[in-house]
Amino acid sequence: MTVLRLIIPLAAALALGTAATASPRTDYMLRCMGCHLPDGAETPGKVPPLKGHVAKFLAADGGRAYLVQVPGTRQSALSNAAVADLLNWLVRNFDAADVPADFVPYTEAEIAQLRPHRLPDVAAERARLLKSIGEKN
Repeated sequence: MTVLRLIIPLAAALALGTAATASPRTDYMLRCMGCHLPDGAETPGKVPPLKGHVAKFLAADGGRAYLVQVPGTRQSALSNAAVADLLNWLVRNFDAADVPADFVPYTEAEIAQLRPHRLPDVAAERARLLKSIGEKN
């Protein structure tokens, strides 16, 4: 039953062939979970965790932009509107406890503004943000 819950939406999205009809959950399954795993867990030494971690970046100066500008998000084939929906879904579904009370959901316009800017050193920026929120690398 659990496997069918994953396969049916995935197959439907693939059959439709368009991100415009996909939900943020389906977009995650199709574009993110290959690296971030179905539950947002980390792959030690390779891929950082989303689960219990991603919304913490929203509290750091520059963290909101960072989530848009990491390569997987920035280079995604998703539209700006779909990226906004996906990021809003990610922070609420993988790290609801750390979503700031004053969180303003990402918008298509915000994604369009932030997305073109490439982070010169993703690892250094992540380390800086983690330090600012008191997290370990």
